[in-house]
Amino acid sequence: MKTAEIMQRLAAKHPGEAEYLQAVEEVLNSIEEVYNQHPEFEKAQIIERMVEPDRIFTFRVTWVDDKGQVQTNLGYRVQFNSAIGPYKGGLRFHKAVTPSMLKFLGFEQTFKNALTTLPMGGGKGGSDFDPVGKSDAEIMRFCQAFMLELWRCIGPDQDIPAGDVGVGGREIGFLNGMYQKLSRQYHTGVLTGKGMTLGGSVLRPEATGFGALYFTQHVLHTAGKDIKGCRVALSGFGNVAWGAAIKATQLGAKVVAISGPDGVCEIKDGITQEMIDYMLVMRASNRNKVQDMADKFPAQAQFTAGKKAWSVKCDIALPCAFQNELSEDDAKELVKNGTWCCCEVSNMGCQPGAIHYFQSQKGFLFAPGKAVNAGGVATSGLEMTQNAEHISWDEKEVDERLHTIMRSIHEQCVTYGKQADGTIDYVKGANIAGFMKVATAMLEQGII
Repeated sequence: MKTAEIMQRLAAKHPGEAEYLQAVEEVLNSIEEVYNQHPEFEKAQIIERMVEPDRIFTFRVTWVDDKGQVQTNLGYRVQFNSAIGPYKGGLRFHKAVTPSMLKFLGFEQTFKNALTTLPMGGGKGGSDFDPVGKSDAEIMRFCQAFMLELWRCIGPDQDIPAGDVGVGGREIGFLNGMYQKLSRQYHTGVLTGKGMTLGGSVLRPEATGFGALYFTQHVLHTAGKDIKGCRVALSGFGNVAWGAAIKATQLGAKVVAISGPDGVCEIKDGITQEMIDYMLVMRASNRNKVQDMADKFPAQAQFTAGKKAWSVKCDIALPCAFQNELSEDDAKELVKNGTWCCCEVSNMGCQPGAIHYFQSQKGFLFAPGKAVNAGGVATSGLEMTQNAEHISWDEKEVDERLHTIMRSIHEQCVTYGKQADGTIDYVKGANIAGFMKVATAMLEQGII
């Protein structure tokens, strides 16, 4: 396998799909040497099959807004790879959603799910629907119209969507209600991230952020460091950043920044529990403005328009919002300000230039999203198990299982990412560990 040749063919076949091509190239660069040691992979064309999704559903979503006007959006479901289990991955509602974005997310999800050790394949979906400024009634009508098109393509043993950007517990509730009405199947676990009254799992809303901090802890401990007392900057203020803020604070770190599309809030003395609780109010308002935090807590938070979280001095940077949100210039600013660790909590949160810059800095700790943020989908897998057994675990049991999964993911990254000088290349480790599991499963199942 020669990465350059494969990427040239893919770029010709899928022109303009920048996010998807970026994600594939990152993985191929990491696994090229290992892949070439396995001629059986080459003979079975594992890479050529792995980089293309099994199928993509595209559909029109028509709904009526509060003014009685008909609106039309596009909906998608990318079922990427089912070699190790049913398709599993979130739904994203955002105006920037495209097939390229969802293909990149589905490709990443395939390896992320493999790292969890749970039997889940990779998928992703969503719509270019923009929830910002929409009423609860409009969001409900859109979710119902979206599920009207999607429901025949999913199922508890076929494809199990969850939430993602723009899709939280409220949206999952609306989607689940419509699925049950259409399918006449109840509490089957076809959607995860449900509320507790609908068969959801305790800790699921917090799981991505919690798992990310557990993984970050392992990275720090392996390097002989401790998170206690560290200054942490987070991007975003949705469920992921919220969970990360809770756990970082519990572990003794100080969250000094959160950000949004409008700018950054610097919180010099560290975020408080009251402010963390207010993040949920901000998310539910659909305003998408981090300035609301400074308006609510003017004595503690200082808002600066147009700036990112990475402009605030910190020890640890945790991108929690969107793909490619941290640029090479941002990386240089962070390092200049004394940052020595960055763990991607969002999917592909750092641009390639930023990753290369971080990795070029002696002693800098960097870990990729497919490993760091796997706690979310892992807990979705635990929710599926509880639904299948018609039981509900308590917080202690879910948290212990999440701890175990994140520790296992870190161990896999160390096994495959350990370098000759004793350092850990977490990007290489995560990519090889996920790839080997999926590739082996595909090989064992024949050419299908």
